[in-house]
Amino acid sequence: MARAGSPVRSTDNQARVDSWTWAVRLFKTRSAAAEACRGGHVRVNGSTAKPAQAVRPGDEVRIRAGGVERIVIVERIITKRVGAPIAAQCMIDRSPPPPSQEIQASMPRRDRGAGRPTKRERRDIDRLLGRTEH
Repeated sequence: MARAGSPVRSTDNQARVDSWTWAVRLFKTRSAAAEACRGGHVRVNGSTAKPAQAVRPGDEVRIRAGGVERIVIVERIITKRVGAPIAAQCMIDRSPPPPSQEIQASMPRRDRGAGRPTKRERRDIDRLLGRTEH
């Protein structure tokens, strides 16, 4: 049985997906976790999750954030944010390894400012071409 004030629930073995993902440090804030759920970036057992969807031990949670996919299996339910060592015990991380440095180096990157012109650059172009501003 859990102690009073313990982050582990003893009465029911489930928690909201936004609360659990925040508690195990997959998101910096609970509101960011809820926003990711509303945006369709969180999946529980293969289906898109709403923020209040319940997760239980054994569920697979997939998160797509920052261009990286995280795949974790719920090991233990917690509802309060805990330290990293305890959070690591509450999940099994099945995320694919990041790409090697050789692959990342070979991927093309756009230089800053090489895309769409900024407002200042557009005005300079308009002046150069003799377009008048109204």
